[in-house]
Amino acid sequence: MSQNNDFSTRAIHAGQEFDPTTGSIIPPVYLTSTFVQDGIGGFRGGYEYARGGNPTRSSLETLLASLEGGAHGYSFASGLAAEDTLLRALLSPGDHIIMGNDVYGGTHRLANRVFVPWGVGLSTVDMSDLDAVRAGIRPETKILWIETPSNPLMKISDVAALAEIGHAAGVIVVVDNTFASPYLQQPLSLGADVVVHSTTKYLGGHSDVLGGAIILNSEELAEKVGFLQFAVGAVSGPLDAWLTVRGIKTLAVRMDRHSANAQSLAERLVGHLALEAVYYPGLESHPGHAVAARQMKSFGGMISVALKGGPSAARKFAESTEIFQLAESLGGVESLIGYPSEMTHASVKGTALEVPENVVRLSVGIEGVDDLVADVLQALERL
Repeated sequence: MSQNNDFSTRAIHAGQEFDPTTGSIIPPVYLTSTFVQDGIGGFRGGYEYARGGNPTRSSLETLLASLEGGAHGYSFASGLAAEDTLLRALLSPGDHIIMGNDVYGGTHRLANRVFVPWGVGLSTVDMSDLDAVRAGIRPETKILWIETPSNPLMKISDVAALAEIGHAAGVIVVVDNTFASPYLQQPLSLGADVVVHSTTKYLGGHSDVLGGAIILNSEELAEKVGFLQFAVGAVSGPLDAWLTVRGIKTLAVRMDRHSANAQSLAERLVGHLALEAVYYPGLESHPGHAVAARQMKSFGGMISVALKGGPSAARKFAESTEIFQLAESLGGVESLIGYPSEMTHASVKGTALEVPENVVRLSVGIEGVDDLVADVLQALERL
């Protein structure tokens, strides 16, 4: 499948050749742990043992690489498994990471509670402040870790500018592209070295699968990541890989709907008397709007709001919606609502990354937009 093909075409066809034996239009799920050899070392298609490779996982990895415009794609059991593998491939004790000051709580927990005790330094900065990023780079800095839009305050980082800063200092630039998805944003084309995803979210898109991904171009780094994927073994299972491929086929049309619904909802919420702030990069009032408009196709399905009534109002709001369901995660076709301080970001309470207790996060689904707006407004009226 050529990279010259449209994104939607590649999302449906890249790595998805029909089964040559039966003609099945959908490639089969290879539910097997091992593969018969044609004599010792005679591997059919290069497959030996399922931890090292499985045709279903291979089809997903080909698809992931195609969508992000990368040379190599790797699929993992979760987003954090992917991040852990990447950090192990890049870091040694004494090295240093610069991370955005608003990232997924699990990412910061992994770096702070697993890699810092191993001897890795960690600093957090506002990635929208380019001077602060430049000032934070040390001789031992190895990674500039960017999340844009960020979770949950929807901060926007200029990937191209940060890539230029990182590369001038010899630093690897990593972008967590989970919130945007490759349909809305392609960091490799903006200069980033590596893209990571929780494929659980928009790529899978149906809240029925757990997974993660790494996509990159460097042959040297790909060799390290591929070795660790095999040696450590946190790979996606064949059924999870197949479900993720199934979800990706509709990624483009889903993201268009997520974005349109979120834009409409955000615009309706601006100026609401119960709200202190609406965080959505599609609003012209958002400080990162111009950068987001330049590097994203549209603005995605995630909104966060700050309640004037403080933590008690935020909790009541999160527990009062009907269509928006109170749950962890995001990016599914159904709308979800969460209270980051006690849910997705509980691990960063008491740190510089602590989420304000009056913030509620909305993952806007693809339901009827009028129903979603009415649901949020009725919940706010209960305050």
